[in-house]
Amino acid sequence: MARSTRRTKALALVAALTTTGIALSGCTAGLGEEGGDGQTLKLWHYEGADSAMGKAWAESIKIFEKETGAKVEFEEKSFEQIQKTASQVLDTDAAPDLMEFNKGNATAGFLASTGLIADISDAVEEYGWDEKLAPSLQTTAKYSEDGVMGGDTWFGVPNYGEFVGVYYNEDAFAAAGLEIPTTYEEFVDVLDAFVAQGVTPLAEAGAEYPLGQLWYQLALREADRGFVDDYQLYKEPVDWQGSEVTSATETLKEYVDKGYIASDVSSVKAEDAGVSFINGSSPIFVSGSWWFGRFVAEATGFDWSMAAFPGADLSLGSSGNLWVVPENASNKDLAYEFIDITMRPEIQAIIGNNGGLPVAADTADITDEKSAALIETFNGVLDADGLSFYPDWPAPGFYDVIVQELQGLVTGVQDVETTNKNLGEQYDEGTADFR
Repeated sequence: MARSTRRTKALALVAALTTTGIALSGCTAGLGEEGGDGQTLKLWHYEGADSAMGKAWAESIKIFEKETGAKVEFEEKSFEQIQKTASQVLDTDAAPDLMEFNKGNATAGFLASTGLIADISDAVEEYGWDEKLAPSLQTTAKYSEDGVMGGDTWFGVPNYGEFVGVYYNEDAFAAAGLEIPTTYEEFVDVLDAFVAQGVTPLAEAGAEYPLGQLWYQLALREADRGFVDDYQLYKEPVDWQGSEVTSATETLKEYVDKGYIASDVSSVKAEDAGVSFINGSSPIFVSGSWWFGRFVAEATGFDWSMAAFPGADLSLGSSGNLWVVPENASNKDLAYEFIDITMRPEIQAIIGNNGGLPVAADTADITDEKSAALIETFNGVLDADGLSFYPDWPAPGFYDVIVQELQGLVTGVQDVETTNKNLGEQYDEGTADFR
C-alpha cells in the first residue's frame, strides 16, 4: 500500500470524525505553524510517575529545562488516548513536539507510512543514536515507506528495551529438591517433577497475551532468524503447517494435557497469572520484563530470579516504545535535544536501577543487584541477536485471533492442524497489504 494512499485514508478518517460530531479537544482544521517559539517543548507520554521510565524522564525534563532554558509542557496521556487519537490529532495544530508511541507495523509503522511522524534520520546521525542501539533494537525504529519495520528510514528512537523470559520461584524449587533448568530438557523434567508432587507449575493466561507468547516462544525454540524475518517482516510466506508452528501448537496442547498448565487456562487473565506467581502458588511464569519491577515490590515472600527461556537462541522482545516526532511538530530541534538527554548514561542508569532495561547504560552505574542480573540477561539476548518481537505484531487485530484460536486449542474445541490453518488464514489476510 503506497504512502500517499494510506495518508489519504488517515485524513479521510479525520474528516469522518469531524462530520459525525466527534470533537478532538484543542484541534483546529488547520496545520501547525511553520516553526515554533523555540522555548516550549510540548511532550506526551504515558509512563507512570513511579515507573522506571517515568522517573528517568522526569529527571530528563529537569536537565532539559536547566540546559536549554526552554520549558517542557507535559501532558499526561494514557496509552489508550494516544493509541486511539494519534492519527487524527497529529495532522492538526494540537500535535505535540515529541510523543511516546508504540512500536510495530500497525502502530508506529502506520504513522510513518501516512507521513504523520517525521523522518528523523538526520538527527539520528547527528547525535549518534544508532551507535548506541543494537541491530535488533533498531528494527522497530526504522520503517519502509509502506510502514514495515526493519526499513531504511528512522522514524523513532527507543531508550529502553523489553524481553520475555522465565521467572523462577527459587524457594519452591529448593523445597521440591529441584534445580533451576539450563536446557529445555531440564525444563520439561522440572515440569514433570512438579506435576508429580501435585503442583501445576506454569502460571498462564489464555484469555490474554501470556499463552500466545508462550506459543510463539515454543515456535522460536525450533526457529532461526529466517523464520522470524518471514513471520515479522514478510520476507517469504510462512508455512503454517511447518515444523516451527506445528511443534509450538502441539507442545502447547501437551502442556495442558500433562498438567503443566491449569485446565481452565482459557479463562485466566494476565493479572491472575502474575498474581499466582506473586503469591507463590505457581513456581514458574513465562512472561516479560515488564513484570520485573512489580515482582521486586510484591513477590517478597521468597527468592526468585529471571532467565532467558532455556534451550532457545531466540526470545520474544524488542525495543521499548519509541520517541517519535510528529511531522507537524513546531519545535523539532527541542525534541531532538530531549531525546538525546534520555540516552545519557545518568538517565539510562535511572531506568536500570528501577527495574527497566536501558539500551545505553554503563553497567558500572547499575547498583541494584537484581536489576544488574536482569540487564545482564537482556544484554546476552542482544549480543546473540536474539530479540524476535511478538506474535501479534504482523497484522492489525492478530492479537485477538491468537487468543481465540489458542483458546479453541486448549479447550479441545479444535485440533492442532485446524488451529494452525485458522491462524494462517487470518495472518495472510491481515498482512496482504504489507506483502
